[in-house]
Amino acid sequence: MPSHRWATPSDAGCQGNLVLRGGASHAERKFAYVSYRFHILAVPHAVSVPEYSSCAFTQKVVKLGKMLTSRGHTVIHYGHEDSTVECTENVGITNDEDLAISYPGHDWRTQGWPTYSFGDHAYRKFFSRAIEEIGKRKQPGDFLLCTFGANHQPVAEAHSDMIIVEPGIGYPHGGFARFRVFESYSTLHVYRGMDNVASGANDMWYDAVIPNYFDLDDFDYCAEKDDYFLFLGRVNSGKGIHITLQVVRDIGGKLLIAGAGGLTGHEIDTDPSEFATLLGAVGPAERRKLLSKAKAVLTPSTFLEPFCGVQIEAMLSGTPVISTDWGAFAEYNLHGITGYRCRTFEQFIWAANNIGNIDTVNCRTWAERNFSLDRVADMYEEYFDSVSHIFNGKGWYEPNPGRTELNWLNKYPPEHWGGSAQGDPALHV
Repeated sequence: MPSHRWATPSDAGCQGNLVLRGGASHAERKFAYVSYRFHILAVPHAVSVPEYSSCAFTQKVVKLGKMLTSRGHTVIHYGHEDSTVECTENVGITNDEDLAISYPGHDWRTQGWPTYSFGDHAYRKFFSRAIEEIGKRKQPGDFLLCTFGANHQPVAEAHSDMIIVEPGIGYPHGGFARFRVFESYSTLHVYRGMDNVASGANDMWYDAVIPNYFDLDDFDYCAEKDDYFLFLGRVNSGKGIHITLQVVRDIGGKLLIAGAGGLTGHEIDTDPSEFATLLGAVGPAERRKLLSKAKAVLTPSTFLEPFCGVQIEAMLSGTPVISTDWGAFAEYNLHGITGYRCRTFEQFIWAANNIGNIDTVNCRTWAERNFSLDRVADMYEEYFDSVSHIFNGKGWYEPNPGRTELNWLNKYPPEHWGGSAQGDPALHV
């Protein structure tokens, strides 16, 4: 691993958990939702802690617990006994010994995901214990949230009398539940495929799109940037590390790479260590500083990203994003506002050379208004409310005479959307 050749991110210009402009908030909601009971299943091979930042599914579990608990719902988490999820009750299903038996010598803090299977000890114990413990606690009308798709299906099948929801679908396989929430319309449409374009589908009414959610306390807004680009994530071609290396090399820039993997074999004919520093996997504190001080985050993924949380983490830090122009980027990276979307190498080069045109405040306000725990909680509560009516009301025809707004699908852009002040309109896309 090459050593640093320039200063690490400084704290100059950082303003901590800065709420720049308010969007739709819980306090502004026009009517109250019902309080529900949620049973959240953790990732069987992981520990539900904020430090497990290399696992997007684990972070969903951690933040989902906080989001729902803060709204007054009952939340029961089933996972590792050392989990630190904000919840009504943490039910210890697995422990360190189980992980050691299944994944000997594996350290998730530096290595990320282990190689797992349904047949390993941790999964077999998780399935049997979760089924047993849920049976002791469930009540009529309770929700079972399967955050890991088909990897939770055995538990769901054992409790088919519950309201089973898959929240945050972004995985390539799965989608077994009747009620499904996708991370982006891109992913929803991939799941549905061309057959539904031609003939339609009558079971799509409860296939919703709700973005992933982020705790504003986890990010610092920084207007003053250091002189480096950042690549954050798995260091492989799928995430576009080869494109990132080529772009930064050709503009004569500096690159920090935070993630598991190496610098060799990435379609580049020069020594990357001349302009790039590989940091390896980083913890939350270093991740926070790296995001806030980068001049831009590069996410040139070559596959259809279902969401790519790194782009929102960057924006919350006031950092622009340079991405490809497909998948979730087309929905969430506002071209020319929060960064640039590119389709040719020349476009990536231009974007990197002109990233200073992007207003850091626009990055922060877009992400803050649309992806905070509080904003996304409104969307989930509207969804859970509609699903519950199937079991406790008239379903699709359930009336709501108290409704005074229908804002759950609104998107709230920065004031200077499109280059001119427009007040605070909702962006309907």
